[in-house]
Amino acid sequence: MKSGLLAAVLWLLCGCAGTRAATGPGETEIPGSTGEAVAVVDAFQAALRAGDIDRAAGYLDPGVVILESGGAEHSRDEYLAVHAPADVQFLKTVKVTPGRRTARIEGDFAWVASLAEYEFDKEGQVAFIDSAETMVLRRDASGWKIVHIHWSSHE
Repeated sequence: MKSGLLAAVLWLLCGCAGTRAATGPGETEIPGSTGEAVAVVDAFQAALRAGDIDRAAGYLDPGVVILESGGAEHSRDEYLAVHAPADVQFLKTVKVTPGRRTARIEGDFAWVASLAEYEFDKEGQVAFIDSAETMVLRRDASGWKIVHIHWSSHE
């Protein structure tokens, strides 16, 4: 099962699901078939921005793996206990400008890749972070759940 999941994720991330890529900032390439998976990503992010960690938890698979800044959480419970409260606090202090977004679906797996710019106060000065996010979702009888998140950023 794990090797099948890895193969599916690699296949999706290599773009083999294939349609044209969006070319400019703020453009999106969201095929209608990915709408439900994209809605889960958006709902998860909205729950974090609202500070509703319990609601955010409902969108995560219990075995979710979250990678950021060279670190990792290897379960929903680990993320909720360690990382989610810090994410909530950070999101309360920033202005988010969404950028380019793409999504693909293949069978019971989907991925959503998003770029954004975060504006925040850093020592009394306006600062910006460019952020990239990939979420992989798996569909089961209960709907789409996030099984992997990778966040990266740079100032």
